[in-house]
Amino acid sequence: MYGVIERRRQYLHLMRQVTIEQGFFTVNTIQKAAEVPRSTAQDWVNRLVSEGCVLVKERKQGRTPARYAAFSVVPSSACRMIFTTVDGEWVEIYHDCMSGACAAFCGYHHRMAGGALNFVQRDGTLLRECAKLGRSAVSIGAYPSPAVGVTGVRRDGDMVVQEIRCIGGPAYSLTDMMSGAKGVTRVNVRKKGGVVEGEVYTRVLTHVIIGIDDTDSPKGGATFALALALLQHIAGMEGVIPIGHHVAMLYPALPGKTAGNSCSFIDVAAEPGVIDLVKNRVYKFVSDEALSQEWGTAIRTGFRISPELREYGRLVRTGVVSREFADLVASNNDVILHGGRGVIGALAAVSLWGLDNAILLNVDAWYSGNRHQKDNARSPINNHENGIMMR
Repeated sequence: MYGVIERRRQYLHLMRQVTIEQGFFTVNTIQKAAEVPRSTAQDWVNRLVSEGCVLVKERKQGRTPARYAAFSVVPSSACRMIFTTVDGEWVEIYHDCMSGACAAFCGYHHRMAGGALNFVQRDGTLLRECAKLGRSAVSIGAYPSPAVGVTGVRRDGDMVVQEIRCIGGPAYSLTDMMSGAKGVTRVNVRKKGGVVEGEVYTRVLTHVIIGIDDTDSPKGGATFALALALLQHIAGMEGVIPIGHHVAMLYPALPGKTAGNSCSFIDVAAEPGVIDLVKNRVYKFVSDEALSQEWGTAIRTGFRISPELREYGRLVRTGVVSREFADLVASNNDVILHGGRGVIGALAAVSLWGLDNAILLNVDAWYSGNRHQKDNARSPINNHENGIMMR
């Protein structure tokens, strides 16, 4: 099913591009551009005509082939990609939008609706959300009510299913656009009165957090740059989707630091079958590119950060921590360390995953809340917020 949807997306995109450039296309045009047999091109043209996505501008006359046009030049989906990672009963949902405004709109209304979501945060065009498997009713309507909300998130085999209620523009997105987003394998839609309800299916992916530290030297280099290069490197692997890159400040008075004492972490969503390959790529890349012999990496699959691991991050930001202590905390939290003394900061980087940049970059700020504890009060220190937590 996933392969059929992906091919449909590719053919429709090609047909729309040719329509924009030439005003029409023929079966022969699509055959040559897609490098497929004519029968395959004809089958897809016929299929998209029957679906109403393509119209016949001129029927075949003698040796003159039929001319077709994509029904609309409106983007096939305002959502570039939707994907999900799962850790136990918790799900991280990622929407990569074409527009920051679209991401802001969805984030605002999802946050207002509450429903099944515990946490909503927008980072540019990327909307990051967190939910626990289950359902929670939402009230949808015209302004000032939310126009869209996530009423449930469930797991169906190797799929995550988001249950969505919406009206207006979000309903158009659900019915006409979301199936075109990369990562979506199926969308089921039904109308109930003036409200549209739908189920969006995405594959279960594994969240991988990678911490890196101590890769530079007094002569040059920068850990943040190496981490960013690493993210680009592993993002090219089949079955890997890049999520983000962050920099975090550690104890500024650490003896022997090269500069400001910062570490980095990156995170990706990956097919379970490529996790070991990702780990090997990380080790090889960092060992080859680091300018310091004390480089360190820390890798954890899953996104739930335990209180012990979070506390370790706080300690590394306020004082000196031993390698032995880092090894103990890593062992207790299924984090794999590799390298020299840099593993201390690399583990700290992993422990800081999920915190806002205002906290990551300020060692005097801290946040003791948890995006995976909807019913618990949060305790931000120095008034720094970690996104928006639902209550």
